[in-house]
Amino acid sequence: MIFLEDLRYKAEWCYGDSRPRTLLKTLVTDGTFAMACYRMMAWSHRHHLTPLAMFWNKTNAILGQCIIGRGALFGPGFVLVHSQGVVINTTVRGGSHVVVEHQVTIGAEKNRSPILGDRVFLGAGAKVVGAVTIGNDTRIGANAVVLHDVPAGATVGGIPARVLRMREGEPSTELPSRTEQQA
Repeated sequence: MIFLEDLRYKAEWCYGDSRPRTLLKTLVTDGTFAMACYRMMAWSHRHHLTPLAMFWNKTNAILGQCIIGRGALFGPGFVLVHSQGVVINTTVRGGSHVVVEHQVTIGAEKNRSPILGDRVFLGAGAKVVGAVTIGNDTRIGANAVVLHDVPAGATVGGIPARVLRMREGEPSTELPSRTEQQA
């Protein structure tokens, strides 16, 4: 079940382990309800159960305080650290292990939406708009406004966002620590 991988990744990211007790703790943290609603909505949408998909979409908007379009697709390990104010367009595509803080917008411009790679972190208040590609192992700083493609391994910040740092060598397959994610 893909939600279990989401939950495990959130537990690892927030608490450093994914033992059963930690998973239970993670279930009641902010954002996890919205993650579950998103996965239920995506499942319903994939199986052409439009009324059910709409139900989960509205439940997420009201109770989870975030809006994720019914057609948005994210791989396993999708984490909403805090769900308040998150807005994700219906045509957004994201890889695995995408971590989203609160007040993040991933939106379309002229009907073209971003594509996010694997192991992407979006800091609080970040905006990613238009037909941009975000590479693997990328960090988008808090309140950054991304309007252009971001290369793999980059840390970007600012308005408009620019590359602040590039990680050297091969991207790590290990889980980055919370302080590395927030850098």
